[in-house]
Amino acid sequence: MSRSRRVLSVLALLALAFCTLSPTPNASNKLDQALSQWARQSTTSSVRALVQARPGAAAHVYDHLRQIAARPVIPSTTPGLFVAELSASALGMAARNRDVAHISSDALVGSLGTSYLSSNVLLATEALLPREYSGSHTGIAVIDSGVLPSADINVTASYDFTTGTPVRKGPKDPFGHGTHVTGLIGSTGTTSDGRYQGIAPGSRLIILRALDDQGRGYTSNVIAAINFAVAYRKIFGIDIINLSLGHPIYEPAASDPLVAAVENAVAAGIVVVVSAGNFGGDPATHVTGYGGITSPGNASDAITVGAVETHQTATRADDEVAWYSSRGPTWYDAFQKPDIVAPGSHLVSDVPTSSTIAITYPGGLIVTTGTCNLMKLSGTSMAAGVVTGVVSLMLEANRAQHPDAPLSPGAIKAILEYTAFPMANDDRLTQGAGSLNAAGAVALAAAIDPDRPVGSWWLMTAVNPWTTVADETLMWGQRVIWGDRVIWGEQIYTNDPAWSQRVIWGDRVIWGDRVIWGDRVIWGDRVIWGDSTVWDGNQAIWGNRVIWGDSLLGYGDGTSVTWGSLSTGVNADRVIWGDVSSLNIAPRSMSWGNVERANGDLVKK
Repeated sequence: MSRSRRVLSVLALLALAFCTLSPTPNASNKLDQALSQWARQSTTSSVRALVQARPGAAAHVYDHLRQIAARPVIPSTTPGLFVAELSASALGMAARNRDVAHISSDALVGSLGTSYLSSNVLLATEALLPREYSGSHTGIAVIDSGVLPSADINVTASYDFTTGTPVRKGPKDPFGHGTHVTGLIGSTGTTSDGRYQGIAPGSRLIILRALDDQGRGYTSNVIAAINFAVAYRKIFGIDIINLSLGHPIYEPAASDPLVAAVENAVAAGIVVVVSAGNFGGDPATHVTGYGGITSPGNASDAITVGAVETHQTATRADDEVAWYSSRGPTWYDAFQKPDIVAPGSHLVSDVPTSSTIAITYPGGLIVTTGTCNLMKLSGTSMAAGVVTGVVSLMLEANRAQHPDAPLSPGAIKAILEYTAFPMANDDRLTQGAGSLNAAGAVALAAAIDPDRPVGSWWLMTAVNPWTTVADETLMWGQRVIWGDRVIWGEQIYTNDPAWSQRVIWGDRVIWGDRVIWGDRVIWGDRVIWGDSTVWDGNQAIWGNRVIWGDSLLGYGDGTSVTWGSLSTGVNADRVIWGDVSSLNIAPRSMSWGNVERANGDLVKK
């Protein structure tokens, strides 16, 4: 069997395995996996939960929760969703309430950046930017740890959600992560005389702070910020939301309230760009691991972004997906993620001088000037910021010709994937559709006329499917990953119904027969991954090259904590990706150590 055929075999069978063998949330089908495990262990007196009422029963559920909750119940801006702190017995009572549809963890969400101390730093996307566009007349909501304004960063509006309710405050960023991401998106580059300018310096920046001075915040705070962006999208002109944050996937996407908030934002016409996560492999050995995508990167309609290591060169020949960049498929659902990868390693941007990041990791600082520094950071957070900036340029380029007919989020996502450069040494679960091609994406977006009738050719001018980078002409991938299928050819050149506003990404759209993912692909009875047999007939045989996960990635029993906990966030020493006994496959355990520190690098999600 050829190497490419073996890779396709692995992708197909991993999807089948995830779909058929993933554990159910719990026996009652109402608690997510983290709450189910917490209820069994009861390591603390109470837990924060997101309680979803059945349609029409919100008032009854609210009254019930007020009677049993340890603290006042907070109605969310998501209809029928409540934030409640519950003891183990109260959690059980809530789960038994027939008016309660589902209960999820109000888990701590963390930023997804990495301090990366290196030399010879360049802004890796410099050579690819079509500088005739600056993101003018586009609005970007950055939901993160806040922003400290400076000569580089101009803030249009700033709200704080760290207490759960929006408060209009002067912008600040005691942690530093949000300022760095925002700088990659829209810095004017004044501090560095233009050397480290952001992708879209002309964009409007709406700062929605949801993470605290340690880069953490509750899921409910992030949901509140997303819902705020949707509610006030017309007032602030919000076109894009950047979410360089996430938490482990504790349940299927269909019941995840954070995913639901993202999907609602996309349905409202906002492009949502999300980090894939920094759990792509063993930090000590860098051996690749699959299934590390975090929530809300598992939202079908989001643009989920992994990170590329450019080795600080303009040529694409030496690019590779960063070892830390999370690979798919997504836990529970086996969704194909990430959607695309982009430069994310060693990127330079602003960080407040007094921020936690700047003080804790001074070795990454490049320039210190007053209240803000320039600092090197790596992570899928940074890659998401780069893609957000490029989306801003795409929207500006298209609106210059068609101000009253904006491209839908689905069309933006398809253009990014279609124009991406395939990476020969990485599979679909690692690179998605390929590596970001900023110039190609902007050129194709500028050529499309969204006013053209559905089903008709919507290119105003011919666009060649290649882009020249560093004197090398590179072909576009010309493929769109649509759910569990890959679309090939020129469908992107037509105003297809799939690009309409209300179509869920990957939902019942079939183009041709080139399926490489899903439960209908059988490539034989044996799959070899590296030097280990992954699947032999109907039996799973786990070897040393497959990182699968346990029944709960991201939570532990206090002795071998995986990725933080519901109460402490991302602060554990080790990640245990084993004990797959709940999946009824063997062996029982596999361990990958120290996700937080590797070769001096700090990994924060």
